[in-house]
Amino acid sequence: MITFNYETDFALADEDRYASWISGVISSEGKSEGDINYVFCDDDYLYKINMEYLRHDDLTDIISFDYSVGNELHGDIFISVERVRENADDFKVLFDEELRRVMAHGVLHYAGYKDKSDADSELMRLKEEEKMKMFHVKQ
Repeated sequence: MITFNYETDFALADEDRYASWISGVISSEGKSEGDINYVFCDDDYLYKINMEYLRHDDLTDIISFDYSVGNELHGDIFISVERVRENADDFKVLFDEELRRVMAHGVLHYAGYKDKSDADSELMRLKEEEKMKMFHVKQ
């Protein structure tokens, strides 16, 4: 089950559409949907998580905690709406597009994709683009 939680004044316009899309992303990777929790927050909220759990002293747009078991994907995905908005401006893309990229990114990590090396990052970007296009397809 895909759930959305808000620790800021942001809210998705159509949660059912986003949930359906994420379900499609998961099944397109040959995985089963478990419990995926998205938490939308601000920079301060995500910074505290980054410091407490990862010991990283910097801002980030997403932190995902993977609790997957085999092919069944489970996890908590924290997204800083502030950071996504700033990144969208920096990359000169629409906020909604950058948000979908980050949302797909978290689930792709659960599906086994990495982004630490250049080759892994390139594959992750290709997968993000592929999955973002699925948003406009009727699920």
